[in-house]
Amino acid sequence: MSDPVIVGTDGSAAGSAAVEWAADDAARVRAPLRIVFALDRSPYDIPRFSVREWGDALTRNAERVLAESEALVRERRPGIEVTTQMIEGAPAVVLRDQAAGATEVVVGSRGLGGFAGAVLGSVSTHVAGHARGPVVVVHAGSRTAHGEVAVGIDDSPQCDPALAYAFEQAASRGATLRALYVWQAPVHAYAPEIVYDMDEIRRAQYQVVADKLASWRQTYPQVKVIEDVRSGHPVEVLTAASEGADLVVVGSHGRGALGSLALGSVSRGVLHHARGTVAVVRSPRA
Repeated sequence: MSDPVIVGTDGSAAGSAAVEWAADDAARVRAPLRIVFALDRSPYDIPRFSVREWGDALTRNAERVLAESEALVRERRPGIEVTTQMIEGAPAVVLRDQAAGATEVVVGSRGLGGFAGAVLGSVSTHVAGHARGPVVVVHAGSRTAHGEVAVGIDDSPQCDPALAYAFEQAASRGATLRALYVWQAPVHAYAPEIVYDMDEIRRAQYQVVADKLASWRQTYPQVKVIEDVRSGHPVEVLTAASEGADLVVVGSHGRGALGSLALGSVSRGVLHHARGTVAVVRSPRA
């Protein structure tokens, strides 16, 4: 049996969108779906209030959210196996730990807590930065109707897990894969007389992309691939690509990232600015 698709929800709009996305993906990859509600009692553990009274209310709310989520999935995707699970603990930690043995973990961009103006919540940020495996962050209102998956690549081995996931997603959807390689022209502030042959640089970048994709094209011959080499800032280019993609896939760290950081600057920037659904795929060495 396939490893389950895990989705965390708290009943928020983004949480419900995550459940819908996870149900659709579980159906595509023929995996069971597990809906998880992390029951965090710590904010309500205040001596002057009745712990039992608060606890009962929290449990009833979790049961309601899980029941509604399960009903949503059974109506939307009646053919998949779906289970629910209530787990006590901080949501970020619970969902991070659930990634072990999962096909992927799916979360909403932000839940019921936190600042209303925030684009990305603390739970989704933590899970995307620490979970071992693909983490999909879904925004409320995300719609998948473009027939394209976009993936950011570079010439480092750290992006291989992201490429693998992106090809799998494109194949399961029958979608086109847009492989985005973003480069920035070198600038020498103290030596402006140094110039470069930009056409030669572009040709070299396209060769890097062709070499990187060669083995994946052989593994997934049915996937149409667009090699897209652009000059600019990676976050800006990938954010723009998200407007025309059903899913944007990035590695947790790129070639220049510091291994001690949970998320690299590009993956964090794309998570905060992308218009649609983003998958962050960590390298085993990250």
